[in-house]
Amino acid sequence: MARITYPARHLGAHGPTVSAIGYGAMTIGGTYYGQVNEDQALQALTYAADRGLTFWDTSDAYGPSEAIIGKWVGTTGRRSEIFLATKFGAVDQTPGVANPYKQNSKPSYMRRQVENSLKALCTDYVDLYYQHRVDPEVPIEVVMETLRPYLQAGRIRYIGLCECSIEVLKRAKSVAGVGEKIIAVQMEVSPFDLEVVRSGFLDAARELGVGIVAYSPLGRGACEGLITGRYKSQQDFAPDDVRQMMPRFSDKNFPKNLQLVEKFRAVGGKYNATAAQMALAWMVTTYPDIVPIPGTKDIYRLEENAKSAEIKLDMEDLKELNDAVHAADVAGARYPPEYASVFNDTCIRLDAWQVDFE
Repeated sequence: MARITYPARHLGAHGPTVSAIGYGAMTIGGTYYGQVNEDQALQALTYAADRGLTFWDTSDAYGPSEAIIGKWVGTTGRRSEIFLATKFGAVDQTPGVANPYKQNSKPSYMRRQVENSLKALCTDYVDLYYQHRVDPEVPIEVVMETLRPYLQAGRIRYIGLCECSIEVLKRAKSVAGVGEKIIAVQMEVSPFDLEVVRSGFLDAARELGVGIVAYSPLGRGACEGLITGRYKSQQDFAPDDVRQMMPRFSDKNFPKNLQLVEKFRAVGGKYNATAAQMALAWMVTTYPDIVPIPGTKDIYRLEENAKSAEIKLDMEDLKELNDAVHAADVAGARYPPEYASVFNDTCIRLDAWQVDFE
């Protein structure tokens, strides 16, 4: 298809311009839908690029996602069209443990992962490099200093953090010569999860000139579930689907949460739009400094997501959706209790650093 102009916005107050809706590449790594179909994934990437969804977000923890994007880059020669983000620091542990991930931001590990990601992605630079989760054993200042030479060499252009606290973000931003390159924090934001707003984090990020990249903006597929009828209970997920263990998708909670989706579906009827499109349109319209990154391998869903930024909501409908979201009693936590340590971002102070810098 012919490439077209797509709505865009700044990522952070002083950051680059990116597509108003991005592309989350976790799904092409097999996280939600099991077996990876590489040909399908490559077709999805081409469609996303052609359609204007040129802000791509992946991670070294998303299965073969980096390698698939690298193959796309190598075979198409279209690297310069994509604002490419990847991450380090969420390390897959032994399968079967209660919490399969552990944070690792030790400098030697970081340096190795930078090189691994650049090689896998078939590129000599990454536009945005995130710390995937804050490592409570490594001061954030050490993380920033480790990234300094890669910024200076142009191998990393900007820095991001994921699921961090306001304190950690402020400490990172205060590192001279590096902190100003922090342009984004990735957080879960959706009609089902507005903690980033209610906690004051969004306001603090704005004061610091940092944008928000919203992962799982469709409630990890909850909005799509009502439209397609594919997901109505936990039994509708495959046995290896990560949503099987999420409290929000339990048989007790999921039906309650679908009531909010119904509101988006009802308003969407005025725009000939789906509930998923309305959820994205609501986010893009309400929060100009948030960039949602829905993920899918399905070209039909890619087009559906892309159209969302082109929907012009009138003020009455926008107010109705905002009222519904803020009044909703969302049932169930994002993750089970055993995952709590992944979100423990109480990074130690620099003066308490006892681990060898290597």
